[in-house]
Amino acid sequence: MAKAAVMDKQAEESHEPHEAHEAPPALDHKLVGGHLRQARKARGLTLTELSERSGIAVSTISKAERGDIALTYDKFAALAHSLELEFDAIFRRSRKRSQPPGVMKPSFTANGKQEIYDTPNYEYGMLANNLTGKRMVPMRAHIRARAVSDFPEYIRHSGEEFVFVLAGKLELRFEKGKSFKLMPGDSLYFDSSIGHVYLSLGKDDAEVLVCCVDTDEHRPNDAI
Repeated sequence: MAKAAVMDKQAEESHEPHEAHEAPPALDHKLVGGHLRQARKARGLTLTELSERSGIAVSTISKAERGDIALTYDKFAALAHSLELEFDAIFRRSRKRSQPPGVMKPSFTANGKQEIYDTPNYEYGMLANNLTGKRMVPMRAHIRARAVSDFPEYIRHSGEEFVFVLAGKLELRFEKGKSFKLMPGDSLYFDSSIGHVYLSLGKDDAEVLVCCVDTDEHRPNDAI
């Protein structure tokens, strides 16, 4: 009987609910904007010069540097290119030295611990955010947008993109009229230079894993 009681107690303990996850750490827009400003000034560029290089309006860059607005991935990518800056350097809380060439240590991100960069249409959860020299930018995102009209314009940036739906229903709409509807477990790989938006279908926000790989190579945009 004593042995059975011990086994019952162990079973109860093994089924105790886990503590609730704390909210993921949020990236302060002012902190991110400060990184942009520091990088621009370090290169001796004015707002106008950075605007001409990146194609991003002066007013948009100025507001982003002050932390007044959140930028979408495509605008961050354009600014990172123009500043010759690693994309993830814009989001890091602390500036760490890059790893030696050819050496990359594993970077673990616990569930619910990814740093969050919040925008009106997307919530970006930055994965492996402390790792420098990455070729890809992995993100775990929540999609809030429900209509193309939620966006001022289609999002486009150089490179390739992979999306895998974790939860909810997602529509990927391309500016040339093509669209794909994805359910949990579905995925899509596409050319990011073609204008696109992510839309949630249904009452719940879609949750997705997204990996962007940047490249300066320009391919014809008539695939879709």
